Amino acid sequence: MVKIGLLGHGVVGTGVVEVLKNKAEQLVELTGEKIEVKSVLVRHDYDVDYKEKFVYDFDEILNDDEISIVVEAIGGTDPAYRYVKSALEKGKSVVTSNKELVAKHGYELMNIADEKNINFMFEAAVGGAIPVIHGVRNCLKANKVNSIAGILNGTTNYILTKMIDEKQSFDIALKAAQELGYAEADPSADVDGIDTCRKICILADIIYGNHILPEDVHTEGIRNVRIEDVDILKLVGGAVKLLGVAKRTEDDKLFIMTAPHVVFNQGILYAANDVFNAAQLETDNAGLMSFYGRGAGSLPTASAVVNDIVECVCADGTIYPSWADENAKMVADYKTVPYQFYVNVSDDAEKVEEIFPTAEIIHVKGCTAFITEKISENELGEKLSGFTVNSVLRAL
Repeated sequence: MVKIGLLGHGVVGTGVVEVLKNKAEQLVELTGEKIEVKSVLVRHDYDVDYKEKFVYDFDEILNDDEISIVVEAIGGTDPAYRYVKSALEKGKSVVTSNKELVAKHGYELMNIADEKNINFMFEAAVGGAIPVIHGVRNCLKANKVNSIAGILNGTTNYILTKMIDEKQSFDIALKAAQELGYAEADPSADVDGIDTCRKICILADIIYGNHILPEDVHTEGIRNVRIEDVDILKLVGGAVKLLGVAKRTEDDKLFIMTAPHVVFNQGILYAANDVFNAAQLETDNAGLMSFYGRGAGSLPTASAVVNDIVECVCADGTIYPSWADENAKMVADYKTVPYQFYVNVSDDAEKVEEIFPTAEIIHVKGCTAFITEKISENELGEKLSGFTVNSVLRAL
């Protein structure tokens, strides 16, 4: 029998208990072992039928030799980091859905797991139920991943969908998201791109093998996305999505950023609406690969956690390879990497055509909106110095 120590009893924690209970027979067939939660670390009591499993001191789980796997579902880094590090040092594998923890401390924690020949698993930290980490790690071994772009935050995708489909302003769409429980009272981590940044860092770590810290990554949110631009882009089959993007540059650095992007009506990134997440990878042999599904919620996230538990049970040693230590010098200056841009100016089309002769002009009523050829942000800024600029968005 495999016994689990569960840290936290919120949305994810309760989901893990439910999935393990409902899929008990199936999990025995998969692993040959009965898997059950022995202890649940809580801060106060809950009216559930497994209250006898509640403990109030982490040391009860840490020092319980019967518990071989710890599931961290607390969130944040304090006390989660201390608990997870202690559990790994004690020789217990750890499964987490905590993207902040992995993005900040993944390198250290994976190395401890490697030294102990155990596992630190975190599929649920990116994309909820979407097995994007598993896919990248296990299914693309004959490929080089040239780039990845992902809608990795359901809250912002819901807000942008409302702006596109119902012509709502950002403030009104945000309020609707908060009323439905998709956005917190303080939505900063979502709408300012912080959550997406953490997730694209984790994916870049997995794909490219270096620990990239979120503070080294340029990050923009969606607060400044204008309904005027959303309406213009909709006329030409375009939509605004908050994307995390990562790719190798020609000089073997890593271009990585989070920002609103214009995507056009082809591919999974355009089609993913509401609270759904999506990721698109460009590979050398398999071409474009896509992942799509629910990026959050109790049972979707818990399903990914339980899948990691199963992998730990079946593993013979460490599964995830360790990354190289973080190195800010390998992150490219995002302003120097060529990109296409959507630009909206108050100037007339003739002036735009003079300065941007290869640009595709898509709107000329009341303003001039256009899509540039690939150009660096530094070069774009120089060319726009004589314009009255209303907005600039990157275009994928």
